[in-house]
Amino acid sequence: MSAGSGRVAGKVALITGAARGQGRAHAVRLASEGADIIALDACAPMSTVPYRLAGEAELAETAALVEALGQRVVARRADVRDLAAVTAAVDEGVAELGRLDIVVANAGVNTPAPMVEMTEQIWLEIIDVDLNGVWRTCRAAIPHVIAGGRGGAIILTSSAAGLKAYANIAHYTAAKHGVVGLMKTLAQELAPHRIRVTTVNPTQVDTPMIMNEPMYRLFCPEVDNPTRADFAPVSRAMNALPIPWVEPEDVSNAVLFLASDEARYITGVALPVDAGVLVK
Repeated sequence: MSAGSGRVAGKVALITGAARGQGRAHAVRLASEGADIIALDACAPMSTVPYRLAGEAELAETAALVEALGQRVVARRADVRDLAAVTAAVDEGVAELGRLDIVVANAGVNTPAPMVEMTEQIWLEIIDVDLNGVWRTCRAAIPHVIAGGRGGAIILTSSAAGLKAYANIAHYTAAKHGVVGLMKTLAQELAPHRIRVTTVNPTQVDTPMIMNEPMYRLFCPEVDNPTRADFAPVSRAMNALPIPWVEPEDVSNAVLFLASDEARYITGVALPVDAGVLVK
């Protein structure tokens, strides 16, 4: 790509949960269209999350992928449960890269359990990452976007579970509904600054948050040791289109559109990338 080309050329994008999965895909996609990247990830396990979370090596790999596209990147460890850490990391990134135009509050986790079996710790940790963490990301980032005086785009990662109910993930469903509500309020508050706020609402995405044994057991309770292959037809049956899940890049394409000037008058909306799960 030539200098100055691309749908978000010359802009700086902050992405949380950037070490792998959707966050990495968003970083790479936005960088491929000319954005410099501030990439944040906790790079640490959580006590209630039953699958392996990303580590520092994966965050470094994301940074290398961005640099390979010719874009600058500031990669920092920061847990979205820690406002001071997120604020410091965002401040450092903006100081180094010079501006902030796009915010992708993507970090999220899930620990499936029936409501009557869910511990208070599980409830609180999922809410703290998936809803409070989005608020903290916005709180740390929005002052920089306003200060730029150029407008901007804030994209919050919700879910199809932010628009409909799913059994056995009450905390996740509540958090993702909350993200949609937060988005709508921020769209009102930030419109005078020409800052647009939206959500993306995916169905199942082929990432480690979905592709793990506890999730397979949730969807395939009749199978003793369920696998990805067992999960696929169950997941496919949930979607209207004949596919079991979408790829991270499918969500990244929506994020890019919402971040770009092609969506310059789109704000306050939840955009499903859901293979039709919401019309089933």
